[in-house]
Amino acid sequence: MNLWMWLLLACLLGYGWKLLGYLVPASLLRNPRMSRIAGTMTIGLLASLTIVNAVASGQALALDARMGALAAAGIALWLRAPFLVVVLAGAGAAAGLRLLGWS
Repeated sequence: MNLWMWLLLACLLGYGWKLLGYLVPASLLRNPRMSRIAGTMTIGLLASLTIVNAVASGQALALDARMGALAAAGIALWLRAPFLVVVLAGAGAAAGLRLLGWS
């Protein structure tokens, strides 16, 4: 199979999974436990994607300015800074580290 066939198969599977969601009973969706599980899974997925994008460079691990930006943003979040301040802290840390030569 070539790449286009895999891409079409992934699209069909994703669309089928979405259609399958319409068969879930409404009583299950109104359950508070299900809402907590869905929210927790979303947070976990976003955190894992953030870490993978911060430490991976192709097939290798990379320790560069992205880790410093992530650390600065994490500290800003820990200090309960507004979202814009968190983003600016991360961007500023990355820019500063790259200016110092830590690409």
